[in-house]
Amino acid sequence: MIKLYNNETGDLIGEITESQLQFLIDNLEEESDDDVDYYINIPTIDSFVELGAEAGLIDVLKKGLGSNEDMEIRYEKE
Repeated sequence: MIKLYNNETGDLIGEITESQLQFLIDNLEEESDDDVDYYINIPTIDSFVELGAEAGLIDVLKKGLGSNEDMEIRYEKE
C-alpha cells in the first residue's frame, strides 16, 4: 500500500493502491522525476471525479482536505 500524508503537518491522510497512485501521477504536475508531493484543492478533486477516479481515492483526498480549501500531499510506498 501507499500512504498519503499532509505534507505540511505530516499527518497520515490514508492509504491508496498502486493504481490510485498512478492516477495521481498521471493527472497532477510533477516538478521532477522523483517528486512525491502534490498540491490539491476542491476543483482538482472535482475534476478527478469527472475523469473517473476510483471512489476510494476521492474519499481519501476529501477526508484529508477536510474543511481546508487546498493542501500539499505526499506519498510514501511501503
